[in-house]
Amino acid sequence: MGWYADRVLPRLVDRVMRGREFDPIRSRVVGGLSGQVLEIGFGSGLNVPHYPAGVTRVLAVDPAVLGRQLAAQRLAAGTVPVEFVGLDGAHIPLDDESVDQALSTWTLCTIPDVGRALSEVHRVLRPGGALHFVEHGRSPEAKVARRQDLFTPVQRRVAGGCHLNRPVAELIEAAGFEITRLERYYMPGPKAAAYLYEGVAVRR
Repeated sequence: MGWYADRVLPRLVDRVMRGREFDPIRSRVVGGLSGQVLEIGFGSGLNVPHYPAGVTRVLAVDPAVLGRQLAAQRLAAGTVPVEFVGLDGAHIPLDDESVDQALSTWTLCTIPDVGRALSEVHRVLRPGGALHFVEHGRSPEAKVARRQDLFTPVQRRVAGGCHLNRPVAELIEAAGFEITRLERYYMPGPKAAAYLYEGVAVRR
């Protein structure tokens, strides 16, 4: 990773994504998680304060080593042990069917091979295990979607590979999941970056 992506971007993401408007969303998304949980895109640990009591351990995957340092205080204040197990969501170093649940929050936009990453999550989940997710992605409004397509090349350069226009629900289903809960809505802010997919998808 370059200096900007490794040392600057994690700090910017931490500052932007810890806004109070994100907290109720995070609390909803982690609700119902239990047992051993794989979290892809752990970042600076912004989900740590929201883990429910049923979570016994979190296995974290994230390419930004600086994020672990930014997460130190949150980890120290939390009650759930977190083990960092990998840097790349497309290559998760865990056995097949070895985790109970999975979590992804504002992560799928940046993974280069997102289909491979979702297939990896599917592989390591136990049968019946669920992926809890909230992601920004492609809007159903044609005018907004055109802006997303237009802005995505610039967004990728300045925001660590972030895509504004990925069809999140379709990608999750294509990896072998059945979506059992899905809400789509805009957060406050520019529509091109604010259309969210929030839900739960079960391993078939």
